[in-house]
Amino acid sequence: MRGSQGTTEDGSWQTVTAAPSRRLGPGVLSYRGFRLDLIRPQRRIEIASGMITMVVNIRGQVRVGSLDTGAAPGSPSSVPSYTSLVNGPRCEATMGEHGGRVEGVEIHLAPWMAYSVLGDDMAQLRGRMLPLSDLLGPQSRELAEQLAEAPRWADRFARVDALLGRRRAEGRAPAPQVVWAWSQLVRSDGLVPLDRLSEATGWSTRHIELRFRQQIGLSPKTASRVLRIQRALRMLTGGAAPSAAAAACGFYDQAHLHRDFKAMTGCTPREFLARRSTSGRPVDRMPGRVTSALVR
Repeated sequence: MRGSQGTTEDGSWQTVTAAPSRRLGPGVLSYRGFRLDLIRPQRRIEIASGMITMVVNIRGQVRVGSLDTGAAPGSPSSVPSYTSLVNGPRCEATMGEHGGRVEGVEIHLAPWMAYSVLGDDMAQLRGRMLPLSDLLGPQSRELAEQLAEAPRWADRFARVDALLGRRRAEGRAPAPQVVWAWSQLVRSDGLVPLDRLSEATGWSTRHIELRFRQQIGLSPKTASRVLRIQRALRMLTGGAAPSAAAAACGFYDQAHLHRDFKAMTGCTPREFLARRSTSGRPVDRMPGRVTSALVR
């Protein structure tokens, strides 16, 4: 378990990341606890990561909508508010906002694991933000109460372990071919071609696409696009030139990367990097992925 905390002109913050219990298997990726006490609302661009995120707040609410939705931070908005939510599979960025004081836990899942523990086809969650109670029923409220009562982050993460263990034991098992094909896409950052996945699994390309939509929520082509952009984001935030990132991530040229980047994040690479550099605190919600940028 790793934690960081600090104070800025806006207030104080704390984040804690932890690995889930090994008994849950590789599909439960990570947990992140957060506690923010800030004097003004915060707005963030949230980038598609290829993973499914569950958020359980024990203090405060968040509003999440499309990039072109919502008023200025802190002003009235028709964007839905959530205490706890599931962010479904998507390829486009969203805009998230909170009032400045929030506390809770994020749970990061591989899409095929979300298929198992959430009890719904991933195609039904594609591009959607849903209250966690819509999928977990009373267990959503029970988990929030358990997290609020737990005195330490380690205790809170143990409560999440227990719930996911029960849900996985009771849930549907994803197809081994889907789990394997997804792992190949993740390992290659989206560069494995569909026909190679078809040959290795013994499935037709159409059957792979159908199973991916059911158990991943995205087609292999769309999932690959998200993963390629994720690698480009990591390279760019690490100081790589856009031309180098384009070449390494399978784009035709820098212009192709620029178009896909703007379509998926709502801003140019330069604008995105500038927003991240002025945050004053860690902004990414998941280890090894670029997930967020602050909007002032």
